[in-house]
Amino acid sequence: MNKPFDDPGLQARAEALAERLQAQNLTMATAESCTGGWIGKVCTDLPGSSRWYTGGIVSYSNAAKVRLLRVSEMLLVEQGAVSQLVAEAMAQGAREALGSHLAVAVTGVAGPDGGSAEKPVGTVWLAWADQQQVRSQRVLLAGDRETIRRQTVALALEGMLPE
Repeated sequence: MNKPFDDPGLQARAEALAERLQAQNLTMATAESCTGGWIGKVCTDLPGSSRWYTGGIVSYSNAAKVRLLRVSEMLLVEQGAVSQLVAEAMAQGAREALGSHLAVAVTGVAGPDGGSAEKPVGTVWLAWADQQQVRSQRVLLAGDRETIRRQTVALALEGMLPE
């Protein structure tokens, strides 16, 4: 059985983020696709996380992205779920739906299947939203499914409050 924080690197990132959010009196939410709730788990493994973590939405299917995060169906058809604009819409949707100051969203191809020439396995879009702007980043990660997902969680946490 896994213990909380079986990855000290993720624990350190979550603790640093929690400290910064509390110091600035901010809250955060998550919208996760390829990580399946892992970012939220890392956040809620910390005691007292309810002071700064408002919640998360795991929107693995396109239908969930539309229904829960208000991502446009047309956007999903035109861009695909693994795209900059969808990641940005997910982040904005989570922030609004969960009433938080900040949100992070991730959507990607964790593998081992599902990749294409345009979006190979390891392609991940991350987006961070606050009340005024949305930032996004595309990464191409290497490794097996778990490694890609773990790296995505780390990047999502690191990008929450840039220096």
